[in-house]
Amino acid sequence: MPLAEIPLRAWRKRSRSFEFRGHTIRYWVAGQGEPLLLIHGFPTASWDWHYLWQPLAHRNLVIACDMLGFGDSAKPLDHGYCLLEQADLQQALLKHLGVEQPVHVLAHDYGDSVAQELLARHHEGRFQMASCVFLNGGLFPETHRPALVQKLLLSPLGWMIGRAFGRNALSNSFSQIFGPQTRPSESALDDFWSLISANDGTRILHKLIAYVPQRRALRDRWVAAMQVGDVPLRVIDGEVDPISGAHMVERYHQLVPHADTVLLTNIGHYPQIEAPVQVLKHYLTFRAHIARATVWEGACSR
Repeated sequence: MPLAEIPLRAWRKRSRSFEFRGHTIRYWVAGQGEPLLLIHGFPTASWDWHYLWQPLAHRNLVIACDMLGFGDSAKPLDHGYCLLEQADLQQALLKHLGVEQPVHVLAHDYGDSVAQELLARHHEGRFQMASCVFLNGGLFPETHRPALVQKLLLSPLGWMIGRAFGRNALSNSFSQIFGPQTRPSESALDDFWSLISANDGTRILHKLIAYVPQRRALRDRWVAAMQVGDVPLRVIDGEVDPISGAHMVERYHQLVPHADTVLLTNIGHYPQIEAPVQVLKHYLTFRAHIARATVWEGACSR
C-alpha cells in the first residue's frame, strides 16, 4: 500500500522556527517516543521525508529541519557553509527542543556527512547516538561520483552556474540520478524547485557545494567512527544511483566490520521519495532488531 503524501503547502504550514547563530531555521516535530532525527540532502530539504513522516511519528518523536542554506531556512549570501556547522545546528535544535536522551538518526546524501560527524562526536562524548541509518550518500570520497552540475558548481565559474541553474536544469539532473521507473512527477519537480529557489537559494549553490572537499578532509575521522562498532548502523541504498549506488555499498563492506546493508533494485539516489514503502520496511526492521538486542542484553545482565 502506498504511503500518503504530505503536500508541500501543508508541510510548510506545519513548520516552526528557531534562531541559530542569528539565522532563522525552519523545523518540524511530530509524534512521541524515542527521538528520531531526520537529516536531508543536497540540494533539497526536509520535505524529502514527507512520505515517511507520519508512519515514523507513530512510534518516534520525529525531528527535522531545513539546514542552513536549504529549503525555507535562512540562506545568507556572505557565509561560509560547513558540514561541521550543520552538525552544530542539529545539536542546537535538539537542545532547543529539550531532547536529552540518545537520538536515532536517519540521513540522506549531504545529511549522511552530517550524521557521520555526529557519530564521531558520539565517540568523543559530545553527542548521544542510539543508531544511524544512511541512505544514498558519499560516505567515502573515493566512491563519490559527482553529477555534472556538482562538478560545474565546484569549478571557478560555480557562482555563474548556480545563478543560471533553473527548474529545467533540476529536471535534467534528477532524471539522471533517479531510477528509470521512479522519476519525480512534474508537480514534485515544481515543489523541489520551490524549496531550492526559496530565499534566492540559487545564489549560494556554489557555496553549499563546498561540502565535497570538506568530506575529503574529514574522511579518515568519519570512517574511523563507523568502524568502532558500538552504534548500530545500516545502509539502505538505491542500487542504480550513479552518484552513491551499489559501488558505494561495495566499499562500505570493505571498510565497515559486520556491514549491514540493503540494496533497493532499480531505485536511484532518492530512495525515500522513489521507494518509501521499502525504505520504511527496512528501517523498521532495523529498529526492531535493535530493540530485541537491547531486551536480550538487559536479560543477560540480570
